[in-house]
Amino acid sequence: MSIISDIRQSQQIDSISFRHILEAEDDELLAELRAAAQQVAIAEYGHEIYVRGLIEISNICKNNCYYCGIRRGNKNATRYRLSREQILDCCSMGHALGFRTFVLQGGEDAYYSDTVMCDIVSAIKAAHPDCAVTLSLGERSRASYAALREAGADRYLLRHETANAEHYAKLHPAEMNLANRKQCLFALRELGYQVGSGFMVGSPYQTVEHLYEDLLFLQQLQPAMIGIGPFLHHHDTPFANEADGSVERCLRMIAILRLLFPKALIPATTALGTAAARGRERGIQHGANVLMPNLSPVAVRRQYELYDNKICTGEEAAECRVCLARRIESIGYHIVVDRGDSKMVVYAQAT
Repeated sequence: MSIISDIRQSQQIDSISFRHILEAEDDELLAELRAAAQQVAIAEYGHEIYVRGLIEISNICKNNCYYCGIRRGNKNATRYRLSREQILDCCSMGHALGFRTFVLQGGEDAYYSDTVMCDIVSAIKAAHPDCAVTLSLGERSRASYAALREAGADRYLLRHETANAEHYAKLHPAEMNLANRKQCLFALRELGYQVGSGFMVGSPYQTVEHLYEDLLFLQQLQPAMIGIGPFLHHHDTPFANEADGSVERCLRMIAILRLLFPKALIPATTALGTAAARGRERGIQHGANVLMPNLSPVAVRRQYELYDNKICTGEEAAECRVCLARRIESIGYHIVVDRGDSKMVVYAQAT
């Protein structure tokens, strides 16, 4: 049995095999990896690619993460915040275009208190009861997560970024810590959310061992969604001169994740599409099955700049959806408009 077949069958990978795959220059091995990941994704989800309507609600953030373009310390950022009405308008437009999941993503902006966010979530669910609401608003208290869940939020995305505490400390200021991030993720899972986590590939100071720790943590968490993308620098951060992460390594990681988590939802991220001209298509060919077109108002899209040269900042939502549909059809897949729930078990506990 080959190393790839063994990983696929056992849904486990040891550190030696992991390093071998990441560092291999064996075209046959890499072709087998890609093919196996694609086969597993098709076995679970067919040739269907789920789309989520991404609404970037605010680029105001209290945090000062060293890699992020909307970090508190970036005095050159032009800040914005969407109103309740603007968010609901984005959802209405997205619903008309066929989107049945909305992802509200933003920096950790204190304006969006529990009262404000619960009202927004409840309004979206009332207007579009056939839709799922995903939140990606960073670290909040367990009580906050519980209130948002009660208001109707279905999913929550919170990338852990790295499962190694020392590495985490090199990417974030001292007031942030990995233990709290992990605590948030487990609280979300216990509250019955479909939880998404993930990490950057090629972030500064990252080692192969760090990436292996990420896999071990994800196996512990068992998230419904796993989002990864290459590290891409932003010119107004402390990492402005750091090299961007490898697209090839990111694709290998997507494929490995698909073999380890056959039922997970794995996006081909905008960062991957930014890093390579056909990055999202290649991500799907390595086992990804989700795309997240941007429904944010065009006027603010350039301001939500986590990294340099982000793609699709000038396209209207309808244009973006049509463009993506054509791209996906060109590689033998098709976009579907339902909620696209994960097949992973959700560990709901009444609280």
